[in-house]
Amino acid sequence: MGCCSGRCTLAFLCGMQLISILERQIFDFLGYQWAPILTNFVHIITVILGLFGTVQFRPRYVTGYAVWLVLWVTWNIFIICFYLEVGDLSKDSDLIMTFNISMHRSWWMENGPGCRVTPVTPPPSWAPEDHRYISIAGCLLEYQYVEVAHSSLQILLALVGFIYACYVVKLISEEEDSFDFIGGFDSYGYQGPQKTSHLQLQPMYMSK
Repeated sequence: MGCCSGRCTLAFLCGMQLISILERQIFDFLGYQWAPILTNFVHIITVILGLFGTVQFRPRYVTGYAVWLVLWVTWNIFIICFYLEVGDLSKDSDLIMTFNISMHRSWWMENGPGCRVTPVTPPPSWAPEDHRYISIAGCLLEYQYVEVAHSSLQILLALVGFIYACYVVKLISEEEDSFDFIGGFDSYGYQGPQKTSHLQLQPMYMSK
């Protein structure tokens, strides 16, 4: 009963992770955030494998999923530090999120709640010709805090998922050990004690 409950909860958590990361992946695609896009893709694949291992009683898959969650939490902590500009990090850096391929920022920068985008004309002389120069005002929530909220949700789901993944691996291992113990007698051809007869057969001679 405990194994079923733990597996069902972990499967539900995997489903929640898939829904939340697919939503995040869409907005990262819209903002051309290449580093998060690649990391999200790896996370999606790993969560699917973890879900498969949970349903099919494959502890190795669940263990791999748990190990990845540690890396996933680390990545999201870095994202939070990046957007909050902890230390020498700057959210205006193009190298980390877009690999210096483009000057795009988070999709929420222009499309956040209440944001009003106003094109600036004429653009400054230093602005690239193929990019527009805009002014953003009136945002109810700045884009960096939206990104921080996304990462915080991922950390929360990952921590709970890690706990349940360890729990499910423990339960599955215990079930396998119990099954081996019960079926082990058959594999060795165990037979119950047999009564031995103390009677000895004597030869019979018939006279002619």
